[in-house]
Amino acid sequence: MGARKKLRADAMKAERKTIAFAKLNDCPTSPRKMRLVADLVRGVDVDKALAILKFTNKDAAGRIEKLLLSAIANWQAKNEGLRLEDSNVFIKEIKVDGARMLKRLRPAPQGRGFRIRKRSNHVTMVLDTKEVAAN
Repeated sequence: MGARKKLRADAMKAERKTIAFAKLNDCPTSPRKMRLVADLVRGVDVDKALAILKFTNKDAAGRIEKLLLSAIANWQAKNEGLRLEDSNVFIKEIKVDGARMLKRLRPAPQGRGFRIRKRSNHVTMVLDTKEVAAN
């Protein structure tokens, strides 16, 4: 491995130790449906995001709510002396990527088969704290 690549890898490794994040891999929902819910909570405070997800009437909302609770637990593990309520924690980044696609055949007229693509996705959520300006 080259020296530059090693330095970059070490920098990313050190950065991941301070950032609180959570990942949901191979979630059996289409990315398009998941992005509808992810867009609701992007950039929102954690408490408000939990309330939004609790009352959103979509299947993806329950999965993202569980992911958010995991990210909060990761944030608390990395910031042991701080309280969640005092720290102004918000969802800095939430990213929905496509994952593997299961391909199935559905019977069609005259002996043909139509292909069905069962999509899945990966969701990555990053939490951060807002710096409050002291007046």
